[in-house]
Amino acid sequence: MDEMAEPNETGVVVRIVDWREASELLIALRAEVFVHEQGVPAHLEQDGLDAQCAHALVVDATGKAIGTGRLMPDGRIGRMAVRQSWRGRGVGGAILAALVRESRRRGMAEVYLHAQCHARDFYARQGFTDEGEPFDEAGIAHIGMRRKVAP
Repeated sequence: MDEMAEPNETGVVVRIVDWREASELLIALRAEVFVHEQGVPAHLEQDGLDAQCAHALVVDATGKAIGTGRLMPDGRIGRMAVRQSWRGRGVGGAILAALVRESRRRGMAEVYLHAQCHARDFYARQGFTDEGEPFDEAGIAHIGMRRKVAP
């Protein structure tokens, strides 16, 4: 696992991790948030693309996985998931910042994502702007959003 940040004020650490090393943790966390909490069918959550992506993993002071997200080779950020008890405490912002840093490191000019509509303002605060009209993805309303990555 590649250390990407010092612990922040809440005591969490964000790392960019390799799928082969961290897949069990990432799958379990995403299943908890997407499949069990949000009702996304498991076959939609597991799309077979994870091995080609960079993954952010957030752990708390005890080393427990509390958040994740991924960056696809084309610049799409997705699978942003934060354990319910940690929401509203800066974990999502830390994941997004790590993935944007990783996109910059990889020479990407911009990143994009499909935001759940209820989280649109969160992404807007992180510099993302709306792109197009809302649409349904896995039974949840989403909107496309995009952000330039500063050199």
